[in-house]
Amino acid sequence: MKGIIGVAKYLDDNAEMLANEIVQEISQSPNFEALKEELEQAIIVYTEFIKFLGKSLLSSENNIPEELVEWSKTNGKRTASQGERVSIIIARYPPTRLVFIDYLTKISIEHGLSSEEVVFINKRFNYLLDISISETVIVFEHVKDEMVKKAQQEVLKLSVPIAPIQDGIAVLPLIGSIDSERAEYILENVILKIIEMKVEYLIVDFSGILNIDTIAERYLFDIYSVLRLQGIEVVMTGIRPELAQTVVRNGIDFSSIKTYATVKQARETQKS
Repeated sequence: MKGIIGVAKYLDDNAEMLANEIVQEISQSPNFEALKEELEQAIIVYTEFIKFLGKSLLSSENNIPEELVEWSKTNGKRTASQGERVSIIIARYPPTRLVFIDYLTKISIEHGLSSEEVVFINKRFNYLLDISISETVIVFEHVKDEMVKKAQQEVLKLSVPIAPIQDGIAVLPLIGSIDSERAEYILENVILKIIEMKVEYLIVDFSGILNIDTIAERYLFDIYSVLRLQGIEVVMTGIRPELAQTVVRNGIDFSSIKTYATVKQARETQKS
């Protein structure tokens, strides 16, 4: 135990010097890439990390430094925001691990530690480093998920355009595949826009639809019902025979909805 106490004190007293040397050696590893400011930040974090490692060697608890957690989270967030892959971060950890272990092993031997004590110190270090990796990846995935979700919302906005063709009349052309997510977006967002535009006669055109799932069908029927309650006349056009058969087969009654072959036909009927 006396030897571990000596190593713990050495790490605490020389943390900044060791952090500078370790970062310098890591940065010279093959294929290692990092910005200057990232290396400077790494020195600050590793200084605190080494101090904490020294203190943790005297404790039976596997606590982790908050600074290390926050740095790991920031690392993951920055990498995700820059559109880079998490592999860029992960690739930095093997050389980091090797350099740290070399330093810790050398220091342990110089302080006369036994093999068991050297293993203990390296296990404690690896535990802390693995926590850092975990926190980095978790935040990276969270930020990426949020970015993907935002992009999907933007795509949804573009995929359901409302085209006014004259005062009080608009066309809602549906294109591609309609799933429950897209139908829900129409129900929650497009309806409000239609009402704000003071549309009185809405033509929902299905001619560009490739396929539609059962849940989406029910959403579309709900959309029709909500708009009707707002006093908006809704007609549907371009419903192909196979799509109509699918709707009927799924037990949805569209008999109360006016349907026409084309948008032009719906316009001409509305005029008359």
